[in-house]
Amino acid sequence: MRRNTLLAAGMLSVLLATSACGAGTGASNSSAQSSGSANAGVEVTAAADKPSAEVGASQRAAAEKAKVAAVAAKKAKAAAAASKKAAAAAAAKTAAAAKAPATVPAAPAVPAVVPAAPKPAPAPVVPASSSERVVNTTYTTAYTWYDNTPAGSATISHPILHSTAGGTGTYNDPITIAVGHSTASGKDVLDFPAGTRIYLPDVRRYFIVEDSCGDGDDPQGGPCHQGTNVEGTNSTIWIDMWIGGQSMSADGADNCASKVTNVRTAVFNPASNYAVAPGAGVIHDGKCDAGYGNTLLKR
Repeated sequence: MRRNTLLAAGMLSVLLATSACGAGTGASNSSAQSSGSANAGVEVTAAADKPSAEVGASQRAAAEKAKVAAVAAKKAKAAAAASKKAAAAAAAKTAAAAKAPATVPAAPAVPAVVPAAPKPAPAPVVPASSSERVVNTTYTTAYTWYDNTPAGSATISHPILHSTAGGTGTYNDPITIAVGHSTASGKDVLDFPAGTRIYLPDVRRYFIVEDSCGDGDDPQGGPCHQGTNVEGTNSTIWIDMWIGGQSMSADGADNCASKVTNVRTAVFNPASNYAVAPGAGVIHDGKCDAGYGNTLLKR
C-alpha cells in the first residue's frame, strides 16, 4: 500500500516536472510567439503609419497654401474696395464740379483813391528875375482924354488888351501906356513891343504898351523916342501913361498929369506880385491917386 503510494508519488513528481517543463517550454514558445507577434505588429503599425505621415504633411502643405491664398484674396478684396471707393469719390467730385457754376475771377483790388484837394486858382505867371528890368531914370508923363490924339477920345494905335485906352492897374488888367516910336524904316516901330508890361511904384499900378508917344512925320526925332536927359533930368527913357480924366474937368485932369510927371522908377517886365493901390485907374472916385514914391513893395 505504501509502495504504491510512493510510486504514485514518484509518478506524480515526474508528471509535475514534465508539466513544468512543458509549461516552461510553452511559456517560452508563447513568449516567442508573442514577441514575434509584437514585432510583426510594430512592423505592420510602422508600415501603416508611414502613409499616414505622408498624408499629414500633404494636408499641412495644402492648409498652408490655402491660408496664404485666403490672405492674398483678402488683400485683393480690400484693394478692390479701396479702388472702388476712390473711383466713386473722383466721380462725385467730377459731378460736383460739373454742376458748380463757373467761377468768375475776382477783379483785382483797387486801392481806395483819396480825393485830391482842390487846386488853388493858378497865380499869374511871374516872369523870371532875369527878364525883369528896373530903371530908376525913367521920365514919366501922362496924357488924358482931353489932350489925346484926337482930342476928346481914348483912341490908341496898338491895342492889345483894350480896344481903347483903359484898364484898372492890376497885373491882369494893366492900364494903357504910350512909348516913343520910329518910322525911319518905313514901318511904325515902337521903342518897346506892344504888350510889354511896366510897373510904376509912384502910382502903384501896372501898365501895358498899347499906344505911341510923339506925333508928326518924324516921331523918332521927338523927345518921347529920344528920352535922354529930358529937360535936364538925366533921364534915359520916356513913357507916357494914360490917366483918363473924363470924369473930371480938363484942369483937374491936367493937374493930375503934372503930379505924376518926373523922373521915376519903372519896372519893365515886372513880376505879378507888386503892390497895387485900390481903385480903377490913376484917376478914380474924383481923385488923383499918386505920390507913393519909388519904393518897390510886394504883396
